[in-house]
Amino acid sequence: MDKNEVYAYLNEKEIKYEVTEHKAVYTMEELREVELPYPEADAKNVFVRDDKKKNYYLITLKADKRVDLKRFRQEYKTRPLSFVSEKDLRKIIDLIPGAFGPLGVLSDEECRVECFIDEEFVQGGRIGVHPNDNTATVWLKTEDLIKLIEEHGNKVRIVRF
Repeated sequence: MDKNEVYAYLNEKEIKYEVTEHKAVYTMEELREVELPYPEADAKNVFVRDDKKKNYYLITLKADKRVDLKRFRQEYKTRPLSFVSEKDLRKIIDLIPGAFGPLGVLSDEECRVECFIDEEFVQGGRIGVHPNDNTATVWLKTEDLIKLIEEHGNKVRIVRF
C-alpha cells in the first residue's frame, strides 16, 4: 500500500485520523527537525528478525526510548536477533528503510510479522506512524491501529519498554 492507499483504507474502515505532511525523514534525528502537532505520540520502529529468518518482529516504541535487543530476546524467548535487511524489508512488507511502521504490516501477506507496541501509546490513546511513506505522519487512536493489524491477521503484543 502506498500513502494514498493507506488513507483510502483508513477511510474505508471508517477510522478517524489526521495527517501531517513533512519533508522526507529517514531517522528520528531528522524527524526532530519537523514540527509535529503531537510529538508525545510520535513512534519509532525497529524491525528485527531471528537468525533463522523465520520470525520477524516490528517493535514500535515512543520516540525517546531505546530497545535493548538482548533483553527483548530474553524476555520474549526469541532466537538471536538482528536487524532486517533492506532486501527482506522489501520482500516482506514492500517498503524502504525510513518508511516502514505498523501500517506496513498490512502488506505482510503471510502474517509473519509480530508487532510489539509500547504500552504508553495505549495509555496515551494516540500514536503517530508513517503511512508507508516517510513524507507524512498519520495520527490515529492506538486502539484503532491495533484492531487493524489484528484484523489483518498479525499478532500484536502491548509491552513495556
